[in-house]
Amino acid sequence: MSSPGTLVLWDIDHTLIDAGGVTADTYDHALHAVTGRRMEHPVQVAGRTERAIVTEILRRHDAEVSDALLDSFYAALAEAFVVREAVMRERGRALAGAREVLAALGERQDVVQSVLTGNTRPVSVGKLTVFGLEGFVDFEAGAYGTDHEDRAALVALAQGRAEGRYGRSFGARDTVLVGDTPNDVRAAHEGGARVIAVATGFDDAAVLGAAGPELVLDDLSDTEAVVRAVLGVTGGPPSA
Repeated sequence: MSSPGTLVLWDIDHTLIDAGGVTADTYDHALHAVTGRRMEHPVQVAGRTERAIVTEILRRHDAEVSDALLDSFYAALAEAFVVREAVMRERGRALAGAREVLAALGERQDVVQSVLTGNTRPVSVGKLTVFGLEGFVDFEAGAYGTDHEDRAALVALAQGRAEGRYGRSFGARDTVLVGDTPNDVRAAHEGGARVIAVATGFDDAAVLGAAGPELVLDDLSDTEAVVRAVLGVTGGPPSA
């Protein structure tokens, strides 16, 4: 088997899936579990890491932030998602083209797919499993929202983990992040990756384009076009 030449790092929420609106409930559940308080002060979550989100939630609810409290909050989040899996399956969905693109890239010997997400790893696995997408990505090569507060720092972490698993280094030329927010674009460029932005989240193509990605797509529905875009952005070959 040849060594993969392209590392694809997928954002999860609003790029691959719609979780059906369960996220707000899980934060309320976790906050109550670890502090006894309810969510009175919602925070912005799109494009941010779990560490940054949870730290702000705790501070805005007058909790003294510590590593132990953060770990307890992450564990409570994972428990909350397990409880709400059926609701997520009923209300949520894999976004148009996501399964087909993951499958098409997964058939290639020159591509490795993982995730770069603000979610914790257990929640990332859970969300993709609910919609049958977990088999297409190597979770060991990814980076997660508990790894660092700054999303840009996750790029190098994922590249290092992928190098450890596949025996070759990945840099800005051969790493592509696919995400749906301007913060994904910033993280990719500051962290050392190229980026394809997809207008499947809260930001439209114009807003995403202004952030300066290599490419903006309306969605993932055209499988061949997305595969060409991924390989073109990273300079990969047209076929395996």
